[in-house]
Amino acid sequence: MRKVIIILYCLFLIQCKIETTSSPTPQAPPNIILILTDDQGYGDLSSFGATDIHTPNIDRLAKEGSRYTRFYVPQSQCTPSRAGILTGCYPNRVGIDWVFLPHSETGLHTDEATIADILKPIGYSTAYLGKWHLGHHQKFLPTNQGFDYYYGIPYSNDMWPNNPRKDYTFPPLPLIENEVTIDTVDAVIQKNMTKVLTEKATEFITLHKEDPFFLMLSHPMPHVPLYVSDKFKGKSKRGLYGDVMLELDWSTGAILETLKKFNLEDNTMIMYMSDNGPWLAYGNHGGSTGGLYEGKETSYEGGIRSPLLIKYPNLVPAGKTIDTPINGIDILPTIAAITEAPLPNKKIDGKNIIPQLTEESNTMAHDAYFFYMNKNQLESVMTKKWKLILPHSYNSLDGRPGGNDGALAPYKKITARTQLFNIEKDKYEKHNVAQANPDIVRNLSMKADSIRNILGDKILGIEGSQVRPLGKI
Repeated sequence: MRKVIIILYCLFLIQCKIETTSSPTPQAPPNIILILTDDQGYGDLSSFGATDIHTPNIDRLAKEGSRYTRFYVPQSQCTPSRAGILTGCYPNRVGIDWVFLPHSETGLHTDEATIADILKPIGYSTAYLGKWHLGHHQKFLPTNQGFDYYYGIPYSNDMWPNNPRKDYTFPPLPLIENEVTIDTVDAVIQKNMTKVLTEKATEFITLHKEDPFFLMLSHPMPHVPLYVSDKFKGKSKRGLYGDVMLELDWSTGAILETLKKFNLEDNTMIMYMSDNGPWLAYGNHGGSTGGLYEGKETSYEGGIRSPLLIKYPNLVPAGKTIDTPINGIDILPTIAAITEAPLPNKKIDGKNIIPQLTEESNTMAHDAYFFYMNKNQLESVMTKKWKLILPHSYNSLDGRPGGNDGALAPYKKITARTQLFNIEKDKYEKHNVAQANPDIVRNLSMKADSIRNILGDKILGIEGSQVRPLGKI
């Protein structure tokens, strides 16, 4: 009997061990890092075709994660694009249809929920580093929009007294920590901005290595005026612009090495993107569209298509190139799904795109994407295959070269007619097939009217029924 009892006890211990080892270890909430550059072109990374700029650290994200070739920003200027990325809404829904300036008295309403707002309640530490551009008055700063810590500039780095444009006169550009102006930006600060922001980023990761964190690193570069630290000056084959990109690549590498140091690589989702296309009027101080048509401030591909790279070993496949269209408004709901954070109570436009990020689905998450521009005028509607350009006017170089060494070339006002492109086959938008496809033009025009009735179109005098108010001081 004693032997039987001993045998049964041993079997009990073995079973307990089996159950213990087979029980899955709870997965820690993933860290989220979003690296956002300013005015970077689609063709400015070697992983996206650049031959005169070498970006091995950023390209690591493509090798160890996936490269998304049809990522679209919410709109082709800084402020609206950032509003869409952070809130998951078309910028027009949150009342933002143009760029904020130093004399603006409005900002992103604090009632809107940002990515940081949905992550903080579930235990995330949050930081925003770099260019904000969603309202420079104290009530609109990142620390009042869900972020625990902020260090950077409140709007673009060219909005200072040295701006080469003659149509604006700007006050001194403040450097802000949390809600306090700690310095006035000069050439020395501009020159060291990428380095300092990177140091702040690695310090934040180090400080919060035991906690889930959300870090948004919003580089002011390569927006003009271009500045680079001495270490990278004269090192590229594309002049000062290329030097700036080399330093941004170094910055990304420093963040990757910090994650590796603390064994955070597997459980960190790191995204790299630009807020819009390159500012072509600045010529050799602007980026490359990689052959895409037009650039910043237009709804053509060169203005709204951005390189996107995502590394997250727990979810995103390695070494993949994925061409299913996705949009910046989809980032918030996707992060919510990954972290199990509740979605905002307010209506948002973005959708969870985990199936598209993982290549589980090659169908667009949306029926169509809509691109507004120029004071809430709808300029473009796009499905996976088709892109309709609606009649509108826009600024263009019209085939002329941009300026040299920081000088802005004058634009010409162009009037666009109705155009239809098979964007899957014609990403360079060279062949207008509207006349041959009247039914498609008609159907996409109906989609355009449907969104105008929701978000408005000031040019046509249509008031949006679901546009929410801006914050005001």
